[in-house]
Amino acid sequence: MLIDMKQICKDYPQGHDVVRVLQDVNLQMEQGDYLAIMGPSGSGKTTLMNILGFLDEPTSGEYLLDGESYQGASDNKLAAVRNKQIGFVFQNFYLLPKLSAQENVALPLLYAGVSKKERLARAAEALEKVGLSDRMNFVAGQLSGGQCQRVAIARAIVSDPKLLLADEPTGALDTANGAQIMDIFDTLNAAGTSIVMITHEQEVAECAHHIMYIRDGILSNRRERGTR
Repeated sequence: MLIDMKQICKDYPQGHDVVRVLQDVNLQMEQGDYLAIMGPSGSGKTTLMNILGFLDEPTSGEYLLDGESYQGASDNKLAAVRNKQIGFVFQNFYLLPKLSAQENVALPLLYAGVSKKERLARAAEALEKVGLSDRMNFVAGQLSGGQCQRVAIARAIVSDPKLLLADEPTGALDTANGAQIMDIFDTLNAAGTSIVMITHEQEVAECAHHIMYIRDGILSNRRERGTR
């Protein structure tokens, strides 16, 4: 089991009150699976994604990643887990504008202590996987939105993570570029990458193997792709 969440709750203080954003979330996912999570704004889906990626911690409950609990782990330990085991793809790319595509993709390897020669070689390989080997030396301002997102995906997979977390990966793209990103996700998943994707678009969610829905912090209704 790659992801094993049991009774996850997340509370935030709001003045004198406490707001429960996630309520008793249970989520199990095998290695190699591809899951889409849908929900309206404010439903708790981004909070859930942050907990999956160790960017936030639950108020209560248990979360095991690949059989290991990181509850109470130091910031350095969690940073290492994120760097080596989890890739992140966001709606807004977050590329450094003065760096080339290759240099942006290589950044996670820099933080992991990989030599310059190796990290540039691995960045070039990751860019080839997303069809951008001819744009390695371009900076973000020279790339289209779809190309920027492909660079962001290459950056997310350059460390060969066990889990890819994608938060509205097509939200800033037109239909054609969005379809191209979904094709890349299909290829990555077929090669063994596990994917959890948040989206508000039903058509995008249908690209995943399974769909779950979150509303008012409650996750439910797992559904096989192609069923109604």
